Amino acid sequence: MLRALRIRSRFRRFGRRHPWVGITIRSVMIFSATFGGAYGFITGSRTEAYDPHAFALGASFLFALACVALATLSMRMRWLRKKMRKIEMHNESLVDRNWELKSAEEHARSLFESQSDLIVLRDGDGIITSVNDAYCALARKPREALIGTRFTLPVLEQGAIAIEPNGTRVHDQKIDSALGPRWIAWREGLIRSDAHQPADLQCVGRDVTDRAETERALAEARDLANSANRAKSKFLAMASHEIRTPLNGILGMSNLLLDTTLTAEQATYAKAVKTSGDALMALIDELLDFSKIEAGKIDLEQRPFALAAMVEDITELLAPRAQARKLEIASYVDERLPQNVIGDAARLRQVLLNLAGNAIKFTQTGGVALIVEPGIWPGEVSFLVRDTGIGIAPEAQQRIFREFEQASEGTARNYGGTGLGLSISERIVRRMGGRITLESAEGEGATFAFSIPLAAADRGDSAASTFIAPDLTDKSIMLVAPQSIEASLIARRLERWGAQTCTVADASIARALLPERSWYAVLVDCSGGDTQLRDLGEAALRHTAHRIAMFTPAERRDMTPAITALYTAYLVKPLRAASLAARLTSSGAALVPDLPDDAAAPIDVSDIATSGETSRALSILVAEDNEINALLIRSLLTRLGHRPVITTDGEQALESWLAADSAGTPYDVVLMDIQMPKLDGITATRRIRAHEAGRSPRRTTILALTANTLVDDRYACFESGMDGFLIKPLDRDKLAEALAAIPASQTVIA
Repeated sequence: MLRALRIRSRFRRFGRRHPWVGITIRSVMIFSATFGGAYGFITGSRTEAYDPHAFALGASFLFALACVALATLSMRMRWLRKKMRKIEMHNESLVDRNWELKSAEEHARSLFESQSDLIVLRDGDGIITSVNDAYCALARKPREALIGTRFTLPVLEQGAIAIEPNGTRVHDQKIDSALGPRWIAWREGLIRSDAHQPADLQCVGRDVTDRAETERALAEARDLANSANRAKSKFLAMASHEIRTPLNGILGMSNLLLDTTLTAEQATYAKAVKTSGDALMALIDELLDFSKIEAGKIDLEQRPFALAAMVEDITELLAPRAQARKLEIASYVDERLPQNVIGDAARLRQVLLNLAGNAIKFTQTGGVALIVEPGIWPGEVSFLVRDTGIGIAPEAQQRIFREFEQASEGTARNYGGTGLGLSISERIVRRMGGRITLESAEGEGATFAFSIPLAAADRGDSAASTFIAPDLTDKSIMLVAPQSIEASLIARRLERWGAQTCTVADASIARALLPERSWYAVLVDCSGGDTQLRDLGEAALRHTAHRIAMFTPAERRDMTPAITALYTAYLVKPLRAASLAARLTSSGAALVPDLPDDAAAPIDVSDIATSGETSRALSILVAEDNEINALLIRSLLTRLGHRPVITTDGEQALESWLAADSAGTPYDVVLMDIQMPKLDGITATRRIRAHEAGRSPRRTTILALTANTLVDDRYACFESGMDGFLIKPLDRDKLAEALAAIPASQTVIA
């Protein structure tokens, strides 16, 4: 079947190619049939044996053939008429389609010519084949003069060229026109109008002069803003230096004055001066931090640090302030978190100190809790600072994170502050990749929460000791304490360690519960008074080997030896997890009367002076151009037992160091002020290091004395060869700590 169809199609194809063959064959056939019929009729009529019947039959047969031919011809004519009607309808549709195409072509041409964008088509040789009116107007030539030429617009400036993935070339050109220089954004791509024709290059240009001018204006405004930010940062650094320099004298001299014998009234006045200076110092630090964040100069370090130790240090640092207001402060770090994490410990400490300090400020009764738990995402740590303070109204919660905003005017008047602390904390948390939230209601306290990513550090990245939680599974521990923040967090920690904890607020109930079971340990809060402490200690003697007393440093001084003898160990609030674990796993040795190492007791300045005097005396060269600061540093170093030599500029300091080095009695330490006349501290340090590289076998420790706290200033100190820096105003404790670390060759930042 298929073979027959193929043969038939071949004959048809042959007939279409050679139509004369078909015409010839049809002509021969018609002629043959006509001739045969006529010849047969004539021959039959002339024959002698004429038979009328046969003649009638032949005529009938011929008539039948004629009728069949006429019928066939009629049917073919009907089929042809039907075919013609279809062809006519198809022709009408083609005419309509042709009219639509012409209309669309005219519409497209009108759109093409009326476009405000420049449109030009070029062939492969760069000859213009079509342009629109906009291009003609910009070229100032008619269309007839442009088509068929290689005309190009005069280019004043060529912009950068970019190639898109589809091959379209994009670039900007500055064109000279009748309206003056204009910026044109071109898009050039190949288009093909016919599959059998080469592609044309279509160039579409848009006038972006306004956009270019706007971008140039924005760039100039950005440069001006950057210059203004740099000027502001420079001004703040200079202002900070100029403010900190006299403030250093005020705070330092007030400390020295408080060390002398004063009357009660004089001591009150001196403490007021120091308190005011500290408040001014805190304000300057807040303004500088806010300025650095606004200028985008907040850089985050990525160093390993012990998370739990940092949180507990913050709690102990704030404990004296909270205990002075009769508030509790406690911390809880979940054991599921890694011991050491990688992040910016200084910035995280700043945020926590800010939030916890605000919580203490706005809390009258109750306390403050710092809770650290795993976040909802892997590698995320959640921090909560919860208080029982005055709370924050819902309408104030939206604006409290804005700069210079507080919950209300009454809050600002009653509690003070600049309104920058929360704004700075929020921006630091956001810079760390987290978000800070607030839940609060008036009179019901507030909870500030934020989560930041902190990757776990390798054990080799940190020298911090590894804390191992004790196994207290199925061990009963009684906690005798008021239902407070500290007690709830202690109970939570003990339960995490597997202990069965019983928290009792009433001492009489606690004594009644002691005989009911075998207690592994009894923890007693000393806030209930000496009588409760003595009675519970006596009652617990027969029921447990671990009797632990918990107290604040102030309460510790009120305890008598008779009471302390009833307990096997003690803990100073706020508690550290390691201290609690050590007391619970100890063998039950007798309580010693001294405060433990982790006690958060206030430090007496006389103790520092004594410890400094007993340490190794250092020969110290001081380069300080301010007379008051020089006097202060001399007094502090003398009281710490060191031998200071004062110089007033960088040249004198360099000469004094060279003389001591040549004489074989080099200085142990150089305290170098950064900004000095004649020769600044950075240049003087570089010259000392250059001299040491050539001759001296021993490297002198050089610490910068600077009032500038910007990161760039710190980098400049280290790049010049300094070993650390001390920030003005000088703190006596930090100065003593820095000098004590000198023999160990440690980098000092204080």
